[in-house]
Amino acid sequence: MRAGDVLHLTRAASPQFARPIFFRLIKVHTELQTYDGWRWLDGYQLNSKGDAVNRRELYVFEAGIRVLHSAPTPQQ
Repeated sequence: MRAGDVLHLTRAASPQFARPIFFRLIKVHTELQTYDGWRWLDGYQLNSKGDAVNRRELYVFEAGIRVLHSAPTPQQ
């Protein structure tokens, strides 16, 4: 996962997502200590049109995250 990826988060990622959301990733917080397989994410919750509506920091189970759209690879 990297900045710009659009994620689909459901109960598989965390019980808080009884109602699934779409999320545009800004950053995976690798400097924060977590339980094995869990990650802190920073990004924007998206509405049905794909517009950012809320900035959020989320604690999720990595294996439950579904990446819908990957950010383009930077050209060098």
